Amino acid sequence: MSQLPEQPAETSVPTSADVARLAGVSRATVSYVLNNNATVRISEQTRRRVREAASDLGYVPHAAARSLRAGHSRMVLLPTWHIPAGPLHQRFFHELQSDLRRLDYTVVQYGSAGLDADEAARAWAELRPVAVVSPGGPALTPYGIDVLTRSGAKAVITLGPQPVDGAHALVMDQRVVGSCAVAHLLARGRRRIGVVLPQEPGLALFGEPRLVGARRTAEAAGARIHPLPLRYEEESAAQLAARWHTLGLDAVFAYNDEYAMLLMRALQDAGISIPGETAVIGADDLVLGRLLRPRLSSVRMELAAEQPPAELIDRLVRHSGGTPERHDLLRAAAVPRESS
Repeated sequence: MSQLPEQPAETSVPTSADVARLAGVSRATVSYVLNNNATVRISEQTRRRVREAASDLGYVPHAAARSLRAGHSRMVLLPTWHIPAGPLHQRFFHELQSDLRRLDYTVVQYGSAGLDADEAARAWAELRPVAVVSPGGPALTPYGIDVLTRSGAKAVITLGPQPVDGAHALVMDQRVVGSCAVAHLLARGRRRIGVVLPQEPGLALFGEPRLVGARRTAEAAGARIHPLPLRYEEESAAQLAARWHTLGLDAVFAYNDEYAMLLMRALQDAGISIPGETAVIGADDLVLGRLLRPRLSSVRMELAAEQPPAELIDRLVRHSGGTPERHDLLRAAAVPRESS
């Protein structure tokens, strides 16, 4: 007969009183120091002594209790969806989380797959975040924004190709990427341009606006755009390359560098010369694209804002209730190489 493993004896949880005794200060001083209260003058030596005592004891402030005292949390909720994970977005989210942490916010990522827009908003509201930065997925509705605001969120912010009514917006307008790519191809004398539309889930959020931007720029110049649905698979690329001559295209904007590399290899395998018969351009400016032969032309994207996003979020939290703000972040420029 098996026996249950012996349970460890309960260990006491360190309290702020324990920290105060070890540091030789009052509990109020411990609270001021560990909650980064800058309104009370405390010497740096005392602050260091309190932090060292807390570290030695393994004490951390109780987030819920701190939220009750302050009337709101310091939590910024970052819902996660199936969104494009290109280098630009990875860099943005990494820097945003680091900068928010330096401003004494706690960033919590929340898996929201399988929830519709209003269900997601209610789930987020249960955590009582002080701010929500929604990067895509089901669009927030006026109902969802109201639920979050009533639950204590002082700033509801969307991050995506288009703003949402009633919320602050950090806009990455993907139309500028398609427009930039096609403008480059037009400057190279191309007039019959394919635009790859990735068929993987979630990528339409960026792929469709890039097509809109490409089409707008092409039509202004009297050029033609041909949408090209493509799965990120060798077989799908080979099938597209096999009928390339029937499409009558002399260039392609392939959504991003990964799709461009996939399609370019399939075109070369089908005997289509690049850039002679077909010019190719991607987006993201990946190092790997520069190692191809011919080297891949690309659209380089950067984020430009008057105020760092973390500081913007902090300002919106501290001065809540104003008119929703829109901040356009995305800048794009073509990087010409041999493939176009």
